[in-house]
Amino acid sequence: MIDVNEILSKMQANQKVNYDRVMQEMVKHWQVNDFRPQILMHVCCAPCSTYTLEYLTQWADVTIYFANSNIHPKVEYERRSYVTQKFVHDFNQHTGQKVQFLSADYEPNEYFKTVHGLEKEPEGGDRCRVCYDYRLDKTATKAVQLGFDYFGSALTISPHKNSKTINAVGIEVQKLYDTQYLPSDFKKNQGYKRSVDMCNEYDIYRQCYCGCVFAAQSQGVDLVQVKKEATQFMADKDLEKDYSHIRFVFNGKEY
Repeated sequence: MIDVNEILSKMQANQKVNYDRVMQEMVKHWQVNDFRPQILMHVCCAPCSTYTLEYLTQWADVTIYFANSNIHPKVEYERRSYVTQKFVHDFNQHTGQKVQFLSADYEPNEYFKTVHGLEKEPEGGDRCRVCYDYRLDKTATKAVQLGFDYFGSALTISPHKNSKTINAVGIEVQKLYDTQYLPSDFKKNQGYKRSVDMCNEYDIYRQCYCGCVFAAQSQGVDLVQVKKEATQFMADKDLEKDYSHIRFVFNGKEY
């Protein structure tokens, strides 16, 4: 494995970092050493999983980690989790890959405690940074627990998210755990456009807000309608059983 800091340390001071190129340097290292790493990749939804999986599975074995207690209401969380699982299933069938799915517990009270005092922060501000840290910390913890080589986040595919901030948070989180952070900027190389195209190809639901109640309120999203639509969508679906065959298995135990 290679530490992202080994690459960053060779860059000139104050040089603007292209995190996609940094990741490509890591990929070169994997290829030279005939190494196919195991990556635990945090995702917030199916759309951000699309190009991320298409891109990464060229060189690595990827498990999706759905850790998003920030999503409100609960049934919308369930809809996004279900749609993500369906996409992983469809992607595997289409490509022959063996991407697995892993889900964290839904703990909204923990999220609200984490961002307490930051409720009125604007989108992209300190509340978002704390939320990135909250979810990447969970991802790193799980990566260590289950023996993954790297952890990362597909959030960098969004043009509405600050990739510099997300990567800075990931690099800080790495310092606390015996695992490596995978830097990224998945929107590069027309990655975001490709994600939109893949959403059309796979008929994927694309949500209208990031997930948290604060973002929804600031955007004027009708959460009553969101809840109604999500409830209707989930009415004939089983979140735990319908795609159980893609669940991550470690030492014979399904997660």
